[in-house]
Amino acid sequence: HDTNSLFLTSLLVLLRLVAAVRAQQHRDCPPRCQCEEDGMRLRVDCSDLGLTTLPANLSVFTSYLDVSMNNITQLSSSALLNLHFLEELLNPLFIHRNPSCPGLILVFLSFFLYSSRRLDANHIHSVPPNCFDGLVSLRHLWLDDNSLTEVPLQALSSLSSLQAMTLALNKITHIPDRAFANLSSLVVLHLHNNRIHSLGKKCFDGLHSLETLDLNYNSLDEFPVGIKALGNLKELSFHSNNIKSIPEHAFIGNPSLVTIFFYDNPIQFVGKSAFQHLPELRTLHDNAPTCLLELLSLVFSLLTFRDLSYNLIQELPSFNGCDKLQKIDLAWNKLSAIEPNAFSHLPSLIKLDLSANLLSTFPVAGLHGLTHLKLAGNEGLQELLSKENFPKLRVMEMPYAFQCCAFVSCEIPNKLSNPWDRDENSSSEDFNKKETNLLPGPDYPELDDFLLDFEEDLKVHHSVQCSPAPGPFRPCDHLFGSWLIRTGVWTIVVLSLLCNSLVAITIFTSPTYISPSKFLLGLLAIVNGLMGLSSGILAVVDALTFGSFAKYGAWWESGIGCKITGFLSVFSSEACIFLLTTSALERGLSIKCSKSSETKYSKTNVKLVSAFCFFLALAITILPLLHVGEYGISALCLPLPFGEPSSLGFLVALVLLNSLCYFVMTVTYTRLYCNLEKGELDNFWDCSMIKHVAWLLFANCILYFPVAFLSFSSLLSLSFISPEVIKSILLVIVPLPACLNPTLYILFNPHFKEDLGLLLKQAGLSRKCKQASMTSLNSEDAEKQSCDSTQALVTFVNADKLSNTSGSKAALSTYQIIESCHSQAVAFIPCR
Repeated sequence: HDTNSLFLTSLLVLLRLVAAVRAQQHRDCPPRCQCEEDGMRLRVDCSDLGLTTLPANLSVFTSYLDVSMNNITQLSSSALLNLHFLEELLNPLFIHRNPSCPGLILVFLSFFLYSSRRLDANHIHSVPPNCFDGLVSLRHLWLDDNSLTEVPLQALSSLSSLQAMTLALNKITHIPDRAFANLSSLVVLHLHNNRIHSLGKKCFDGLHSLETLDLNYNSLDEFPVGIKALGNLKELSFHSNNIKSIPEHAFIGNPSLVTIFFYDNPIQFVGKSAFQHLPELRTLHDNAPTCLLELLSLVFSLLTFRDLSYNLIQELPSFNGCDKLQKIDLAWNKLSAIEPNAFSHLPSLIKLDLSANLLSTFPVAGLHGLTHLKLAGNEGLQELLSKENFPKLRVMEMPYAFQCCAFVSCEIPNKLSNPWDRDENSSSEDFNKKETNLLPGPDYPELDDFLLDFEEDLKVHHSVQCSPAPGPFRPCDHLFGSWLIRTGVWTIVVLSLLCNSLVAITIFTSPTYISPSKFLLGLLAIVNGLMGLSSGILAVVDALTFGSFAKYGAWWESGIGCKITGFLSVFSSEACIFLLTTSALERGLSIKCSKSSETKYSKTNVKLVSAFCFFLALAITILPLLHVGEYGISALCLPLPFGEPSSLGFLVALVLLNSLCYFVMTVTYTRLYCNLEKGELDNFWDCSMIKHVAWLLFANCILYFPVAFLSFSSLLSLSFISPEVIKSILLVIVPLPACLNPTLYILFNPHFKEDLGLLLKQAGLSRKCKQASMTSLNSEDAEKQSCDSTQALVTFVNADKLSNTSGSKAALSTYQIIESCHSQAVAFIPCR
């Protein structure tokens, strides 16, 4: 009974004590602050209250104190003395007047990073010895980005619970012996971006728990031998220093090391035993010179991941004895050739990255176990790989989509990617921008496993995930894909070449005067012929590679022939639109001249404008050759709205420019017809040419609408149109005006029949009179021929001006002869 009574009494006293503590906690909550109980401890939030000093009456059980976003300028030496449970102190801003902690800004970071704040650039020069006294529960200390020139030895000696500390971005030049001797719980230490040029041989003594040490971006001249005291060290970084050698038994005291970073050092010597006694080493990041790679191969037998990316390696090092090596990353180097048996001694190799090199051949010996292969960016590597050499391959990235044809089924649509919406060709500039890496670093090993598991689930559809995937724009068998497209393209090619040649010949070889409108139509026929020629090249390539396009796809896509084809197509398309715009403006101006004798223009002006049209079209066409857009982004050799942003931007800008031209043409002709009275158009002797340009405008505008719609739908990421339909539009609809324009002129324009009749008649006369040339026809025959042609341009000259010039009578007689040919009741207005 006495024992029970004593127990009950003790329990009652304890409960009263707890109640008293809770009551005291409520009483100790500073005014205006918010307090929250966390068991026996108290969390105090005094942020954004405009405080100038630390709040008074803080409970001794305070474990969290947030005084961020205040105006505190002074900290009392005893303000934090009794806060033995304090683990986090957030933002005591601008503490610089107190002699105990001059200029010090502290951030104590808990494991919940979302509640942390890091303050830097405060120019702290020193930390007083007793500044951290009493903070026995402090776990994280950040003093980075200040002006410290030495390690605050005495101030740190009282922080036995500290687990993470950074002194980075300061001006520290030397780390003395036993600088961190009392920090036995420290796990992470960052000393990067200082000016450290020397380390004491016992500078890291006492750091029994340290696992991560960062000495990057300093001025170290010698290897940090003090790391021998770090028995639990797992990650060591000392890259970007001036270390020239790694001594014998360099890591003999670090058996737990998993990762070492020491690239960007002028290393010239590595001890043969330097990397011995490292049973856990898995990752070694370095850029050792080629002469040392053989020596470092002694270490490779312990590694599972070898990262040699982003160096200037020109010859592949030997991997003999690396039986455990599973991943090799040699991306972004200068490798131009690899020995045939370079990988034959790597039975465990499953992931290989050779992207962005200069390879033209690739050895397959010893790579039967590969599951991931990355060769993108080697533009000279155009050979096809055999699926039999890679039976376990699941993920691969190749320079060209055609090299994936042997690994994926071309008949099954690729539902994972739309060739119109995403890049089909991984160029070397894209690799450092991609977030998903087939060979991720050691920090994300689970990503590969996830991808591999995910791809295993997709084996029903694709045995291998290959990028870039073949599709309508990168076909495996046939360039055109279907007989409907093939028939349409050949029809366009034949009609375009024949009709445009006939139109150009009849216009430019006509014995009659070539009016500005006919001159523009002749130039239009020439550029339309170039469009037919570019389509003809594609048709010939389709015929020559029929059924086996994948064998020649890489050669064609990267060759000069593809660039020439794309150049001709874009140049003819743009020149056609610009010339058509000029024709519309010229017709509108001619009507204005016919109704008013004030405005004058000549054929010379039309020639100058035509030359400007060709110059502008040429400038636009050259841009893809300067990597603003690409001709070789697909086997069709046209700039398409996928790939790099420059390709999409180029195409959208082109569509906007062409849309502006069509808008100008539409407005011009709308005003032209609106300003004419009913039946007035038929009174003009050149009315057929006005109507013909109107038909050209209507037909070309209708055919251009699908192209503009596709471009803007790609810009808005609308993918409801299948790639097959898009391919049909690009191969058939885009070049269709090249055969439609001359066909309309031949069938419906009377000028063509008259010019053709004159040419045939002239040819007949030349056969009858073999000794007489075409230019030797007498003036009477010439006048008769010109009277027979309604295409002749009637030119009137003011009688007063003609009388003031020499030879005016002859000129007047010439115009009277021409005028007599048009004796119909037509109103003629002098206009040149």
